[in-house]
Parts: sequence; structure tokens; C-alpha cells
Amino acid sequence: MKKLILVFALWTLACVSLPLFETTPLTPTAPPQEVFETPREPITRPFPQHVTYAPNSILPDHRIREQLDDDLRAYYDYWKENYLAEAGMNGDGITMYRVVLGKDEPTRSTTVSEGQGYGMMIVPIMAGYDPDAQIIFDGLWAFVKAHPSEIDPRLMDWNVPLEEGNASAFDGDADIAFGLLLADAQWGSDGRVNYKAEADTMIAGILESTVGPESHLPMLGDWVNVGEAQYNQFTPRSSDFMLVNFRAFASASNDPVWNDVVVQSQNVMTGIQAQYSSVSGLMPDFIVNGVPAPANFLEKETDGAYNYNAGRIPWRVGADALLHDDAASRSIVQNISHWIEASTNGDPLNIRAGYQLNGEPLPNSDYFTTFFVAPMGVAAMNDPAQQAWLNAIYDSVYNNHIDYYEDSINLLCMMVMSGNFWLP
Repeated sequence: MKKLILVFALWTLACVSLPLFETTPLTPTAPPQEVFETPREPITRPFPQHVTYAPNSILPDHRIREQLDDDLRAYYDYWKENYLAEAGMNGDGITMYRVVLGKDEPTRSTTVSEGQGYGMMIVPIMAGYDPDAQIIFDGLWAFVKAHPSEIDPRLMDWNVPLEEGNASAFDGDADIAFGLLLADAQWGSDGRVNYKAEADTMIAGILESTVGPESHLPMLGDWVNVGEAQYNQFTPRSSDFMLVNFRAFASASNDPVWNDVVVQSQNVMTGIQAQYSSVSGLMPDFIVNGVPAPANFLEKETDGAYNYNAGRIPWRVGADALLHDDAASRSIVQNISHWIEASTNGDPLNIRAGYQLNGEPLPNSDYFTTFFVAPMGVAAMNDPAQQAWLNAIYDSVYNNHIDYYEDSINLLCMMVMSGNFWLP
């Protein structure tokens, strides 16, 4: 277990330098190999979709809808070319695909389940623009199936090709399962992959192995023992409060427990805001028994601060408010959004790369990164009074490229900001 904990603590380093996979990037114009013999299923929701979000929500209004769509097409092409790679062929003759952890080595040889989940949400939404979307999606899923967790094989090994600690990570599995539901809604489940059946199996695994039986909170992964003192069912990662996913799981499985997972997640967030971040509304990366985690709880000294995990909260929770018109989610993200606009004097270039919960910038955070900015755009969409702020955020991120993590989050946030993220 000590080795496993150490592996999880160092996952962001991903220092695996041996190129064990073929890493040829996909370009927008290069057709994948050996895919055209496979028939494509009819597309139900071709891009662009122009989703109607909750009442009183807004989109960037300084660019027309067609420009927002074109921005998303261009960013997807860039993302696909830089972060999507072939990964050999499985036993059924399906070309596998994986999302690489970085543009360059050593991280380019690594894939984490988190990234695979991002890819499996992104690709179905771009079907209709990308003619190979289903082929790529099936390849992403084939890669997941080829790398199961050693603890619960219904879930994915969190880091490939790492040879130790082959367990799961909650967020990767939750996005992969959500992606399967998107695929079912997009292409149906009568083709070579029964997306709905695969989603049902994975959702059951997530619930049984990575949701606290009493807490109904997401656990860090299937390696967590609910009765352990340090890592248990009351020690969630805040960015695992994936409310849109949970509601989709409730609908797909007809299991009301997922609705309580939403409520318990919201309760933890509102409790943190009331007691520890009443000014900023910010969440800590990790939470222990309802309070911010101590330093070095799992990853680093800033585990109790708003850093590279919690930075996804404005996107995850903001999207729930937009897609489900949920008042609790809207309140949570508006607390954050109003504070960040005021604290930066309305200039997103002033958003720092991490904060203490009281709003003080973390040490060495004086740089701009889309990771901390794009999610704030999703939060701002929930208040018409923040129209100028939303427009400024959008301008600062829609043509900005950094690396795998930042660019994947940016692309997903642009899908929401352009009005193209839909529910299965």
C-alpha cells in the first residue's frame, strides 16, 4: 500500500521514459489505418448542437455562434493532432487509440485514465465534424479494456505503462463511463460495441469499488480501504465532484444512490465555503472529514489549497448548473466566480496559478495558464451580470495552447462555452 500511495502522489510527474507505444499523432487530414472497412453507425447528434442551457445563463456574445463553432473545430484539430495517438491493435483487430500525457517525452509515452476519459467525452461530441469519431472512440475504449485495474477489472488502470500500483483513479473511470453514455446517445449500441452495456458494467464498478458506502462520496480509487485511517470514504478529491456524470449515471442505472452522491458532494462544498472560504468560495484539492486536507496528504504541500485538482471545480459544478438548472451548484460557482472577477479587476490575465482558500495566491503562482482560467468561464456563464468577464475569459483561452492537461481542460470548457456540450 505504501508503494501504491507513493505512485499516486507522484502521478503528475509521470516519469516513464520508455516509448512502449506507437505515438504517431493523428492529423486532421490523415485517415486512420485499416478503419474504412468498418461501417459507421448513423449519427444522432452531429456537431454543432447549440444546446439550450438553463434560464438566465449566457454564452460569449462578442462572437457569433458560427465563430464559436469554428473556434472549437480548430482547437479540436490541434488537440487531436498533438494528444491522440495510435497504440497498436487488440486481439479483435481494432486499432487502439490513447490520449498521451504530453507533447514530448518522457510524458508522451504515458497515458493516464483521466486523459482517456477526457478523450472519450470529447470525441463523441465532435462526431459529425470528425468523420472518424466513432472509429477513434472505439479505439479509445479498446485501450481502456486492454488495461484494467488489478483490483476491480471493470475499471481502468490509472497509469499506463507504469508497472506498480495498477489500480484505478475515480475521475478517469467516471469520465470514461460518461463517454460511453455519450457514444450510446450518438451512435446507438447495436454496432460492434454495446456502449450502453459497457457503461452499465463500468458504472456498477465505480459504485461498488469507488463510492463510499456510507458517505456516498467519491473515493480516490479502488485502492482505498473504506476503513483505513488515512485514505477512506471521507477523503475525497474535490475535483471528483463530477455532478453532471453522477446525474447521468442515475438516469442510466435507475439507481437513486447517484442522486445522493450529488447531494453529499454539494453538501461538502457548501460546508467548505461556509467555514473555510467564505470570501473566495474556493475548494481545496483534497478534503478530509469535511475540512481541507493537511499538507502532503496525497500529492504535495498544497493539498489543502486551490491548486491543480480543485481548479476543475468551476467547470464541473458550473456545467451542472447550466445543464440541470441546479440552484445549489449555481450558488457554489457564483461564489467563486464573483470573487475571482473582483480580485483580478476583471482581467483574466491576472488569474494566478493557485490560491490559498482565503484568496491569497500560492507561492510561485505568478503566471498565466488556461487551466485556472477556462473553468472560470463556465462558472461565469451562470450570471448575466458577468457577460464582459465571460467574453474576456474566452478571448484569453480559445486560441491558447500549452500541453495535454491544460489543453484538454480548455477544450472541454470551450465545448461548454460554445454551447455544444450535451447530455446523453
